[in-house]
Amino acid sequence: MTTTAKGELTRERSWVLHPAVKGEESEGRSPEARLAEAVGLAEAIDLDVLRAECIPVSQIRPSTLFGKGKVETLAEDLTAAEVGLVVVDSALTPIQQRNLERAWKCKVIDRTGLILEIFGDRARTREGRLQVELASLSYQRSRLVRSWTHLERQRGGRGFLGGPGETQIEADRRQIRDRIARLQRELETVTRTRGLHREARRRVPYPVVALVGYTNAGKSTLFNTLTGASVMEADQLFATLDPTMRAIRLKSGRTVILSDTVGFISDLPTMLVAAFRATLEEVTSADVILHVRDVSHPDSDIQKQDVLAVLRELGVEERAPMVEVLNKIDCLDGEGRQRLSAQTERQADMVAVSALTGEGISDVLDAVDKVLDRDRQIIAIDLPLTDGAGLAWIYRHGEVVDRSDDDVSAHLSVGFDPVNLRRFEARFPKSAERSKASQAAAE
Repeated sequence: MTTTAKGELTRERSWVLHPAVKGEESEGRSPEARLAEAVGLAEAIDLDVLRAECIPVSQIRPSTLFGKGKVETLAEDLTAAEVGLVVVDSALTPIQQRNLERAWKCKVIDRTGLILEIFGDRARTREGRLQVELASLSYQRSRLVRSWTHLERQRGGRGFLGGPGETQIEADRRQIRDRIARLQRELETVTRTRGLHREARRRVPYPVVALVGYTNAGKSTLFNTLTGASVMEADQLFATLDPTMRAIRLKSGRTVILSDTVGFISDLPTMLVAAFRATLEEVTSADVILHVRDVSHPDSDIQKQDVLAVLRELGVEERAPMVEVLNKIDCLDGEGRQRLSAQTERQADMVAVSALTGEGISDVLDAVDKVLDRDRQIIAIDLPLTDGAGLAWIYRHGEVVDRSDDDVSAHLSVGFDPVNLRRFEARFPKSAERSKASQAAAE
């Protein structure tokens, strides 16, 4: 966004260029698909994309990435179109960024800078803002193409799209070093607080169900449909950057915590994966993962692999059970829906839904219940009839499959999933010990 002489905000006139480097195309993803994704990223921060183009690059030039002739041709076109910002959908070195800005006489940002700008604009929680600023300072420290202006600006974002002008580079570097040190100290405090909250949930835990998926797959819309919440939902990339959690009740009567998280994307900068590790901790501790996929997208299968790659890096993929939620079936034609229906019938941990229309939502809840029931354990419990609160707790958190009473006690057979079994053992240690002893004697 830029400001006119009257103080009105206008959208930045921008171009998006994807370097189609020979021999370096992403496996299975066409340059055109990558360009379309880059345009979506640019539009996510309200840039006015006047032109989007794939630029063939036979050999990367260390000084400008593109060939000399192409740089000069683009310079003429950019000047004629009065473009203020060029987004290069690739990683630019500081030298390449500086040289392209000089040649094109406009601002230039690469894919990492664009994603950081989006993250800065979208982050809402204190931890999210700290994580974004730390990542952006680490990125900017290596280049300092423009002055460091994060603390001066009033709008969101990370400052790659504008600033008041150059300042002394050494002064900037010193400011950045000092700010990084302060951020790291603040994040340690925030992380400790977050850890205490997780420990509190473990002491009185509910199963955590985490929504994950490629950005713009429809996670927030699904979250809102399942919970009735009003989380920001939009048909744009990275609409959600901070985890949102709500308790919901399944058909079985059990309560679970549903967590909506930041979307994944291909070639996510390493610094962002590291910076958001704490934000993604809700996924690493989840009991069930709902992998939301946009089945109407032509690159849906490739996006799935991108998400699984990040989950592997987080150590999540093989530990927690996963249900694939094939979203946006309302965008498919009749033949596509038939193929999808046949696929979901063959695979138990796969459901087809439209988070927008609500179709198939009950199947998602049933799938979560089934996953939690897989490791269900039925135990015998003897509880005094006078312990009304205890009996109510058992009915609320377990499934009573049999009960008989005498004058003093209630004798129950109760099915617990692993999470609620741990809760039972913590709340009723003596009853739990008796149950274990009875089970051992029966065996």
